[in-house]
Amino acid sequence: MTSQDFKGTIVGFCNPLLDICANVEPEFLAKYKLKANDAILASEEHVPLFQELVEKYPVKYIAGGAGQNSLRGAQRLLPEGATTFIGCASNDAFGKQLASSAKKDGLNPLYMIDENKPTGTCALLITGQDRSLVANLAAANSYSVEHVTRPEIWEQVEKAQYYYVTGFFLTVSPESILKVAQHAHEQGKTFMMNVSAPFTPEFYKDTWEKVLPYVDVLFGNETEAEAWATQFHYDHPKDIQDTAAKIAASPKENPNRPRTVVFTQGSESTVVAIGNQGQEGVSVFPVQAVPKAEIVDTNGAGDAFVAGFLSQYVTKQSLPHCVQCGHWLASLVIRESGASYPEKMAKFTPSV
Repeated sequence: MTSQDFKGTIVGFCNPLLDICANVEPEFLAKYKLKANDAILASEEHVPLFQELVEKYPVKYIAGGAGQNSLRGAQRLLPEGATTFIGCASNDAFGKQLASSAKKDGLNPLYMIDENKPTGTCALLITGQDRSLVANLAAANSYSVEHVTRPEIWEQVEKAQYYYVTGFFLTVSPESILKVAQHAHEQGKTFMMNVSAPFTPEFYKDTWEKVLPYVDVLFGNETEAEAWATQFHYDHPKDIQDTAAKIAASPKENPNRPRTVVFTQGSESTVVAIGNQGQEGVSVFPVQAVPKAEIVDTNGAGDAFVAGFLSQYVTKQSLPHCVQCGHWLASLVIRESGASYPEKMAKFTPSV
């Protein structure tokens, strides 16, 4: 099956953030007490930063947030109208720019609008080879299950065959996640999630325990895998293959559809585990290294991997094929500034 044969749609949920990227001087970081190669949530003192950035520097806008990044990338490799993204933004100037940037990649954004808060933004401040990220979640934190149950929104959910939700959304609307997960289970559709950050199993373990039985595919990276194994009291938390196998074998609402767990490790190999097969169900896929001189920005590499994987998974390609596309797309994104995809992207050609 090729991408042109894909008849369903993917609906994703996450916190939409408008990434505002610019090259700045070290003095700009110092003014707002920021560090190079750091990532923080904006506090009161950082609020003026975003407007100053737009007024003083040539900026690049990207429709960001982990889930939106992944769906934008998947859409670039799929037929028109294949992806819909749901989250909360405002109707301010940044909100309009967010929607415009998302649509430029072919994504269908269905934002809940909160007029009382500004659109979530993330400043990506570049100083030479260093990146400093400042995120202001703002309206993204306002999403509620009432939005997804609106007839026009739920209609899009019902049309979809695949769902992708990031762990970040656990902090915003677990009710929405469970509603969609239960729908997917009842209709025999595919529900996928991403651990997203070490803090999600650390602080939202109880919610994960409710959601995981519905998860058909779970993504994460090596630090998230270790955090999960620690919180769930696995015997060997640093053994990523053991962790993947244990999560894959965890109880499932539909035991007839084995769970797939995919853990990336940056430039190291990707680990995949399936169902109740233990270590026999674990596969390891090497990553072809990108020359260091060609790497511009590793932000968004994990999101791009998911994008590549999803684009092939929904067209029923083999697991090695899905992983290889994930690696390929991640290798393109780290050659760009910010979590952006090349304007002209070559067609993915698998070697397996």
